[in-house]
Amino acid sequence: MRMYDIIAKKRDGGTLSRDEIAFAVNGYIAGSVPDYQMSALLMAIYLRGMTDEETAQLTEVMAHSGDMVDLSAISGVKADKHSTGGVGDKTTLVIAPIVAACGVKIAKMSGRGLGHTGGTIDKMESVPGTRTVLTQEEFFRQVNEIGIAVIGQSGKIAVADKKMYALRDVTATVGCIPLIASSIMSKKLAAGSDAILLDVTVGSGAFMKNLEDAIELARLMVSIGTAHGRKVAALITDMDTPLGHSIGNSLEVAESMSVLRGKGPSDLTEVCLQLAANMLYLAGKGDLARCRAMARAVIDDGSAFALCCKMFEAQGGDTAVLRDPERFRKAKYARDLCAETTGYLVTNDVERIGNASVMLGAGRAKKEDPIDFAAGIILHKKLGDFVEKGEPICTFYADDTALFSPAEEMYRSGLAIGPQRPHVPPLVYARVTSNGVERF
Repeated sequence: MRMYDIIAKKRDGGTLSRDEIAFAVNGYIAGSVPDYQMSALLMAIYLRGMTDEETAQLTEVMAHSGDMVDLSAISGVKADKHSTGGVGDKTTLVIAPIVAACGVKIAKMSGRGLGHTGGTIDKMESVPGTRTVLTQEEFFRQVNEIGIAVIGQSGKIAVADKKMYALRDVTATVGCIPLIASSIMSKKLAAGSDAILLDVTVGSGAFMKNLEDAIELARLMVSIGTAHGRKVAALITDMDTPLGHSIGNSLEVAESMSVLRGKGPSDLTEVCLQLAANMLYLAGKGDLARCRAMARAVIDDGSAFALCCKMFEAQGGDTAVLRDPERFRKAKYARDLCAETTGYLVTNDVERIGNASVMLGAGRAKKEDPIDFAAGIILHKKLGDFVEKGEPICTFYADDTALFSPAEEMYRSGLAIGPQRPHVPPLVYARVTSNGVERF
């Protein structure tokens, strides 16, 4: 078998066998397949696509390229959730404690932010002292004892994905549905949970810019997970507007805690209730109405917030900042971005908002970049809101005033104010299961 022939076959629109996929992926990990040949194959896949069967086989090969986590040492049903990313997407910090407080085990591995999208692990580490690297023994013990642990993704999980994603990132092949699906699902299958809820975001701040592509990605991922014996569903959620009002690590943690205490923004609260209800449903806790009521109940009685504090405490975090967000370290400087005219926010590009927060220090353009946990943006007005000339649209936070001007330029480049209120997208567009697509 030769890599040249495999590339040529896919270039010409052929269907690869499992053996050919395994030869390419495993050879790339081993070093016998060089970067330039894997790049050529990825571009051929990007241009020619893959069948559902090819994508499932690629996912399986990638999943088995590293450790397959066995969670059988943790009693009960284990549930997981994955978001395809966005701005202000702090839902894991809300729904994981909610689901765990309802009696479903959460043994979750999460990632860091890169580019305009934030990462759960960075947000957790903004809580002073929090450890996001645990030994397997510590991880299992914590989940068995308190029902929840969220840690950084092991470098030994889906090793092929890490190498292939780095290559896709520099060869303009990231935005390919079969490659996105196999990347996400290889890690989810390797992580070992019984039930997996996928939050597939769509809009200006997401990988998927249109609804039909988002539904196709969700359908493919649900199909892969179901074929491997997992209970899987997906919600298609909006990312044409950031979730909540806070963007930036400690700012988002504080807002997440406000949701768990029943005082959070209505949009973030609603999306979290829907996600949590679907996780509980997949875990066998009842129909969706009952599961939503359970999720609401553990917010109202304080048990979800208490469990969140317990998780952070178990991982070394200073829970004083969770109970009183004023204890978080504050950025040295703040600056309002004000409306230059009166009207409705008719465009408010989410990717540019995310990039503005990165410029303030809240994210990283490269993996090795440091993060300022206190930096970020608080939104006062969002898509569809009315604003008076001179009224603040948002407030920037940073430790260096020189960062404000470029961040403001980035934010304003995606901002438009007009006389007519625009259509504001729904929070959730659809639900995708193995039975089909339910549009809302």
